[in-house]
Formats: sequence, structure tokens, C-alpha cells
Amino acid sequence: MVDSQSLPARQRPSIVSISSYLLFLFLACQVLTLIVTLSTIGATRDAIREAYAGSNVDGAEQVGDVFLAIGVGSSILLLLLAIVLGVLALFNNQGRNGARITTWIIGGIMVCCVGGGLLSNAAGGFTGGETGGDGPSAEEIQRRLEEALPSWATPVSLVLGVVSLIALVTALILLALPKANPFFRKAAPAWEPPAPGASYPGAPQAPGQPGYPQAPGQPGYPQSSGEPGYPQSSSAEPSYPPPAADRPDDTPPADRPGSTPPSTS
Repeated sequence: MVDSQSLPARQRPSIVSISSYLLFLFLACQVLTLIVTLSTIGATRDAIREAYAGSNVDGAEQVGDVFLAIGVGSSILLLLLAIVLGVLALFNNQGRNGARITTWIIGGIMVCCVGGGLLSNAAGGFTGGETGGDGPSAEEIQRRLEEALPSWATPVSLVLGVVSLIALVTALILLALPKANPFFRKAAPAWEPPAPGASYPGAPQAPGQPGYPQAPGQPGYPQSSGEPGYPQSSSAEPSYPPPAADRPDDTPPADRPGSTPPSTS
């Protein structure tokens, strides 16, 4: 068995390292985006409340609060997903193929979210208004937002969105390049020759095969005292006496003393 420490070390390609750095950049952009959102969300809520003030739209008083909850909630959700991508970047540096696949899935969702936010800002930001009754138009709400928000808020948000989107898309593309595939494959264990003088246990004998006879002159192994001996077979063959020598009759030989009968004459 090959030791895991003897496996050849895989060299991380530069494109995988660059991809991880871009994922960390995306995480930093989302942190800054949340800071900008929290710093301007109060002014945004007040501007929307003023725009809907005096209108007979259903729930006009809660429009600002709903917009506040949606803005903060979406920013926090994007930040949490960005943190997950940052953790996956660490596993990508270790060659975990499962982490790379998860990065593609979560990264694709984030591309849709960030890209949709950029398209919304490019289309004029707030697209609500005129929800019924004498509610304000979208142009009126956008004008009030521009007056209430600081001059740096919109450009900074756009720059952060563009940078984060480019960083994320580039990171996903780098992970999909063929040059990165060998790094995410499981390395095959390398064979090592046995060390000189090392002893290895013999292979166990297969059941049912007869053992090899012991060489003459070598003492046998004593039987363990704890193991019972095998009983002898009860069907032992009976021993027969050797056959007698073939003679023509039962007359004893003449040369044996005392074997000649006395004469009657």
C-alpha cells in the first residue's frame, strides 16, 4: 500500500491562483457595496416617502419602508454569497473539483443578480411609480432620489458593480479553461520499490489447496496447546495375519525331532 505522503505534489496553475484572487476582489466589492447601501438607504427611503406623500396609492406610507427592506436584504444576501465564493476560492487552490463545480453554480447566480442590478441602474434606477391613483411617476421618483443622494453614491455604485461583474465572469472562465483541468483531477498514487532488507508478509494460502511437504531434516512446528487435535478416523482397516506357507498337507517335516511315530514291529 502506498503512503499518502509519497503522492506527487501537484503544482497549481497560475490561472487557478488568478481566479481565486478575482473571487476575493468580488467579495471586497460586495462589502463596499453594502457599506454604500447602508450609508444612503436612509436618504433613499425619505425621498420615496416624500414622492408618495399626499397620493391616494394603497400603502403609500409603507413604500419607503418596503424599498428599505428590499435594498438592505438584497445587499446582505449578495454579501453572503460572495463570502461563500471566497471560501470556495480557498478550496479551489487545493484542487477540489467539487469546489470548482459549486463555484460555477453560485457564480452563475451572482452574475445574473449583479448584471440585473447594473441594467436597472443603467435604465434609470428606480422603475416604480404610477401604481394607480395619482401616484408619482418614475421620472419624479428618480429626480427626488438624485436630489437626496450624495453626488458620489451613484458613480461609486456603478463602478463597484462593473468591477465585481468583470472579476466574477473572468474567474469563472479561468476555472473552465483546459489548462486547469489536470490540477483538479485526482492524482494517481506513485509506485515505490521495496526498500532493501524489508520483509513483507506472505500471501495467505487459499482454502482447499494441499500444503507443501516439509523438507527432510527440519523440525516440525509444535501444535498449539489451546487447539484440539483432529480425531482419528473410526473406519480403520482391520489387520490380517500373514498367509501361511503353501504345503501339500499338514504332516510335519521329517527332520523335526520327535516327529517320527514309533515302529510297531
